[in-house]
Amino acid sequence: MLSMFYPDEWEESPLDLDYASYYQDGYRGIIFDIDNTLVPHGFPATEEMVRFFEKLHGVPMKTCLLSNNKEPRVKPFADAVSSEYIYLGGKPSRRGYEAAMEKMGTDPASTLFIGDQLFTDVFGAKRCGLHTILVKPIDPREEIQIVLKRLLERPILAAYRRSRKKELTEKNISGDLFRKDKNRE
Repeated sequence: MLSMFYPDEWEESPLDLDYASYYQDGYRGIIFDIDNTLVPHGFPATEEMVRFFEKLHGVPMKTCLLSNNKEPRVKPFADAVSSEYIYLGGKPSRRGYEAAMEKMGTDPASTLFIGDQLFTDVFGAKRCGLHTILVKPIDPREEIQIVLKRLLERPILAAYRRSRKKELTEKNISGDLFRKDKNRE
């Protein structure tokens, strides 16, 4: 049962992934969460994000932003990075993920999902049969409802870590990615 919340991969950042390799494996589209996955909550698209999406589109990967936020938040970000988008996506409902795949012309076997939350992002994507990648949240300062979700995520992430300990050790991912790394300050 807990495995429905387990990501297929757990990485530091969406910027660290080898998208050409995913393309070679048959993936043609990526659905991204925005807030705390690509930029801190509420931030506009940065120049780094614009370049990142240009690189993705050059692979060539189709992209779609899926957010539970309203259109005034999502559309300007999507326009800046030249991506399709779904606002008021209703995550973890299947409807937003399915609409994103429809916009990209992909299916579950050819679509990746990348986000920072287990209960909305990963759970919803797994319900649609997508390959899921959980990334470390960018900004540890979050709204209270997100902080509460993070507390609930901890035991699930601990179980996930135990179930994948060997693989995580081989990748040299250790410790709690959701704790602020004091060595980076």
